[in-house]
Amino acid sequence: MGKKRKSLHPNEPLRHNDHPRPVSRRDFLRQGFITGSGVVMGGGIFSLFSNPHEAYAAVSNISGDIHKMADIAGCPVGGGAGTKLPFICFDLAGGASLAGANVLAGGPGGQKDFISTAGYSKFGIPDTMLPTAADENINSELGLLFHEQSTMKNGIVEKAGSALNRINGVLIPARSDNDTGNNPHNPMFAIARAFLNDDQSGKVLSLVGSRNSDSGGNSTFPPSFMNPELIPTKIDRPSDITGMLDTGSLTGILDKDDLKVVMESVARLSHQKLSKVSTGTIVSRDELIENLVKCGYLSAADIADRFADVKVNPAEDEAIVGDTGIFSQGEWDGPDRNEFRKTASVMKMVLDGYAGAGTITMGGYDYHTGERVTGDDRDERAGRCIGACLNYAARRGVPLMIYVCSDGSVSSNGRPDPNADGKGEWTTDNSSTAASFILLFDPLAGGRPQILTNTVPNPSLGQIGWFSRDASVVRNSSPAADNVLSLVNTVLLNYMSASGMISSSNTSAFTQIFTDLSISHGLGNNFDRLMAFGPVNSP
Repeated sequence: MGKKRKSLHPNEPLRHNDHPRPVSRRDFLRQGFITGSGVVMGGGIFSLFSNPHEAYAAVSNISGDIHKMADIAGCPVGGGAGTKLPFICFDLAGGASLAGANVLAGGPGGQKDFISTAGYSKFGIPDTMLPTAADENINSELGLLFHEQSTMKNGIVEKAGSALNRINGVLIPARSDNDTGNNPHNPMFAIARAFLNDDQSGKVLSLVGSRNSDSGGNSTFPPSFMNPELIPTKIDRPSDITGMLDTGSLTGILDKDDLKVVMESVARLSHQKLSKVSTGTIVSRDELIENLVKCGYLSAADIADRFADVKVNPAEDEAIVGDTGIFSQGEWDGPDRNEFRKTASVMKMVLDGYAGAGTITMGGYDYHTGERVTGDDRDERAGRCIGACLNYAARRGVPLMIYVCSDGSVSSNGRPDPNADGKGEWTTDNSSTAASFILLFDPLAGGRPQILTNTVPNPSLGQIGWFSRDASVVRNSSPAADNVLSLVNTVLLNYMSASGMISSSNTSAFTQIFTDLSISHGLGNNFDRLMAFGPVNSP
């Protein structure tokens, strides 16, 4: 009998004999040698959205001449207009098993169109845990069906709090390459484009992240959506947020109103001096530098006005940390603190309205270690982070869409792991079992968010696309099934539908994005079969 493999702590790196030694930062990330990253996409000074509740109360009140200078220099200040749907992407680097072992996966009839016993075995589900028509081994607590033994589900349910009964979702079976960041999974630029094309949105100007990559995360983005104004800067911990919104030691000397006057005066003096330096060229290098310097002073005045009295540090938010918080003090300071603090930093910026959308990259999901416990532990931790975001959205009373993706996936040879209640061991990378999924939370829904039913295949059955009887993605089951670019476009379509930008009878705002970019969306003409969500009910 072969020696049983020892399971690894969630923070231990993965060393695979059949993988080359990690050499790039992305290699280190997917194998867990380094922690993941958090990414936030924000508008102006993190104010893509406005919202009627107190979370969005940091509205700019700077003087009219300062606003005029900002407009001329091309640097927006103050909040954007219009209530939008916050968006957070979880990018699990390395190839997590999202379908079957976590989200229930089925054939063309949906999640309950059960596949073969051998197929479920490839998903790591033994014949003693098969889902049945009598709802055995099926969990519906999140609307979207999960396997009852899913540890990711366990983590989400543990942390979701009062959001639990107002969540729904859809699984998207979709192949992607294993162990690479070259999959264009990251939808941030696409979501930004939706806002840029929406008359009621604020301007999106910055993508903020902890990765030194074009997307700021593990996966790259569809190149056609690239916007050079969205260059990532770092955020993966509370100190990064407080550093960005720091008004300096002046707050210890001056109150908010006096501080605003000081910063506005600095901006006016700098404007007067810089205006005397001009080459006369319409778009000269000197003018570009001049405007950038002006924007620095103008933004400082805006920050001083809007954030001097605002607590943006998640560690100081009792809804996030403490006896009544989402994370206990022990969790905040414990072995998973890096992942929890990163998640808290991104979710606070997005759900408090200071950011438009965010990506949270978590490393170490290349977990085909010849046993099951390592993967289950990491899935559960990811679930806790997903649930924390849903919980915080419920506490703030704002809607939220969460997109979960990974580069490739894994499969089992069916051998049971006794340390994981007999679930199948993860033994190899396998892109044919890959999938992504979306969860939607609506705080004002009279129950779970609306799922559209006029589609073939029908997302009300929990899937866009399907798996074969042997648990392989059917490549022609949807445009997303065999093309990651189309997968991102499918996510964008559902985001715009849930946010009310488009409907099944009017998708012109979606198609206009691709007309403006002179590219094809690759989704065909029947959008109904790809749209799972109606608009959220939140104001």
